[in-house]
Parts: sequence; structure tokens; C-alpha cells
Amino acid sequence: MGPVLNGLIKLQSVENRLRAAKAQLTRCRRNVVIQENHVRSLQNALEAKKEEIQLTRIQCDRLELELKSRDEQISKLRASLNVAKTNKEYAAVLTQLNTTKADNSKIETQILELLKDVETDEAECVEMQRQIEEQKQTLEKTRRETELSASKYEAELEKIQAEWDKVAETLSEESLGVFKRVAETYDGQAVVEIEQQEGKAGAYSCGGCFMGVTAECVNLLMTRDEIIRCPNCTRIVVLGGSEA
Repeated sequence: MGPVLNGLIKLQSVENRLRAAKAQLTRCRRNVVIQENHVRSLQNALEAKKEEIQLTRIQCDRLELELKSRDEQISKLRASLNVAKTNKEYAAVLTQLNTTKADNSKIETQILELLKDVETDEAECVEMQRQIEEQKQTLEKTRRETELSASKYEAELEKIQAEWDKVAETLSEESLGVFKRVAETYDGQAVVEIEQQEGKAGAYSCGGCFMGVTAECVNLLMTRDEIIRCPNCTRIVVLGGSEA
């Protein structure tokens, strides 16, 4: 093969390394994002729990006001018992008094249950806050480690990019343009080898889409140093076992 196809093969090799290094850098930084999301999730849960406590306290206050009002009503009913003039009137007031006392007892039980819920939720808030502080420490450690690793990956990326640029300079503007467009379409894999189908003489397939490639295409690659593209996936095809 001539300089055009050899140059494209070499550029594909460097492109693979470049994208692999970029993926490593992305994975490295993703750890920080994961930790940040974890801390944010805990903080949101803590705020939601605090709001829940606040609503429960408001409900308690409302019930306590209601209970106070009912206690005043009980005092009035007791006073009414003392001035009842008939047994019927006394019995009616007594029934109302007992009903009010029973209702008050239910409200008191409800208040106690709500206060118990507040106590439980407050304990959960303390535990959540502890977890948040712990995760923040982990996050800071991850950030420091990530920055160190990222610096190494960035230095490697810069080195590979310089190599990519050097190889790209050996190609024509047209060839480089085709490579870039196809690489963008197929996540960097612009150049693929033509493979001979096992057990089938003269039968070939594209190493990218695995669809059949004509013998004429193979013959062109053997005789010409120019870009030949798979008619199915449009990747740039080269002969199998080619070396830069």
C-alpha cells in the first residue's frame, strides 16, 4: 500500500489511543461527579426530613391549642354540673363532659405519637448529618486523587494529540476530512480491515459492519493507493494484515 492508506492506518491507530485516553480521563473525573451526587442526595434527604419535622411540630401545636380549648370546655361543663337543676340536665351535661374527656384523651395520645415521630426523625437527621460529613471527607479525598490522575492523563493526551497532528500533516486535506467525518459517525473507528469469510474463497466482508464486500473492491485496494469506502457503512476499508 502507498502513503495515503498507510497514513490513514497510522492515524486510526493514534485515534484509538487518543479516544482511549480521553475515556480514561472521563472515567477518572466521573468518580468526583458520583461522589458529589451522593452528597447532594444526602443533603436533599436531610432537608426533606427537616421539613417533615417542621410540619409535624405544626400539627402538634395545632392539636395542643385544640386540647387547651377543650380543657376550658371541660372546666365549663364541670361548673354546669354544679348548677344543674334537674337530673335530666345533669345527665346531659355529664354525658357531654365524658365525651369531651374521651376526645381529649385521643388527642393527647395523638400528640404523644407525633412527638415520638419527631424524636425518631431528629435522630435520623443526626445520622444523616454524620453521613454527609463523612461523604464530604471522601469527596475531598477523591478530588485530590482525581486531580493527580487527571494531570497524568492530560499530559498523556497532549502527547498523543501531538502525535495525531503530526500524522495528520502527512495526509491531504481531502483524505483527512473524510477520516474525520467517518470517525465522528462511528465513534472514532473510521478505518477497518476487509476480512476474508471463513471457508469461502473470494468472499470478503467489512470488518466494521460485517456486510459483504466485492472482490472488485479488494482488487482496487491491491492496485490503488486511494480511499475506498464500504458501500454499506461508508467506513474506510483497507486490506487485512496491513501495517503502517
